[in-house]
Amino acid sequence: MTTEAETIASLPAIETEVAGICMFNPTDPRTVYAEMHERCPMARTPSGGVAIFRMDDLLEVNRHPGIAGAGGATAPRGTLGAERPLIPLDIDGDDHKKYRRLLDPLFAPKRVATWEPIARARTNELIDTFIERGRAELYEELCQPLPSSIFADMMGVPRDDMATFLAFKDAAVRPQGDTMEELAASMREAGTRTYEYFGALLDARDASGEVKEDLIGLLRSAEVDGEPLTRLQLLDITYLLMIAGLDTVASSLSCVLAWLARHPAERRWILEDPARWPDAIEELIRYESPVMYGSRTALEDVTVNERPFRAGTTFHVSWSAASLDPEAFEEPATVRLDRSPNRHAGFATGRHRCLGSHLARTELRIAMEELHRRIPEYRIDPDDDLQYTAVGVRGASRLPIVFP
Repeated sequence: MTTEAETIASLPAIETEVAGICMFNPTDPRTVYAEMHERCPMARTPSGGVAIFRMDDLLEVNRHPGIAGAGGATAPRGTLGAERPLIPLDIDGDDHKKYRRLLDPLFAPKRVATWEPIARARTNELIDTFIERGRAELYEELCQPLPSSIFADMMGVPRDDMATFLAFKDAAVRPQGDTMEELAASMREAGTRTYEYFGALLDARDASGEVKEDLIGLLRSAEVDGEPLTRLQLLDITYLLMIAGLDTVASSLSCVLAWLARHPAERRWILEDPARWPDAIEELIRYESPVMYGSRTALEDVTVNERPFRAGTTFHVSWSAASLDPEAFEEPATVRLDRSPNRHAGFATGRHRCLGSHLARTELRIAMEELHRRIPEYRIDPDDDLQYTAVGVRGASRLPIVFP
């Protein structure tokens, strides 16, 4: 019988972890992914895990009932500096199902549609701050503050606290340090401050007795198995919503705008019929793949791609590589703004697919519609530099544009 050690040893080895591969060339990671697809679509990582780059293998891992989400390897702590497994990201099984039944309706398309006026108004408020200058640094002036302020309004927290939130988010998603221990300590410190903030917010709500219809208010009145959420459950949910609501949309928005700034003909084609925006956004999320990788852990002996793996095996899945898999997409390295169908992995797949995907798509569409309604012509500032980062999430960390 083939043992797990023999199975993993038979896989081709890669010199770095999947996170390192995804960060190797943040400006254009597609050449790296193409090499992975050709040389080792399933590989052995230095830490003894299994790297997954093909769409079929990724889907098999994410759908397997015996393979857990990110929390399978981090319990009893959660991911991103959390003190406990985050809800629902870090939990599985029946507990995961019941929390998704609670949370999915809060981010369903009909409810997200009620936030469209907020998103549209906020987009225009931000555009107003730079439209008369004829230039802007779009990451700092639009991409980052837009989802943050929408998140604040949805959650029911003051917009004035956004600077504090952004500092927490950056420390959790992009921690500082020279060693793994220093990085982990930086994340934990940010996590502690985030819990303290939300704890004080819940205390203030309890003291005032005020009932609000924001997300925190809805969660405070929600029940699971006939019981209200505990304080710790509320904290673990709000912590995750804060991280997800502030970082991934900002990075996705910057990637889409950076590509459009460099492809004026394609941008004008979309503007000929703004109804093309949803398909165009889906394709650019597939092609640019801001959310690059994740992890899954086998809770029992499993078989993936007809290979046996023992319980405890960690699978490092690359969403971005899977979305460029030549076996899953025709001409994956070519942008087709009207590509359909487009079953990419930009919002993950399986049980742990992105809870806020409908909200993210809405924010991206509204930002594109409003910005291009008011500033249809723009380009990268020739006197400045477009810069990408790929620590945690890939995005254009500096996005300077000029326009008439």
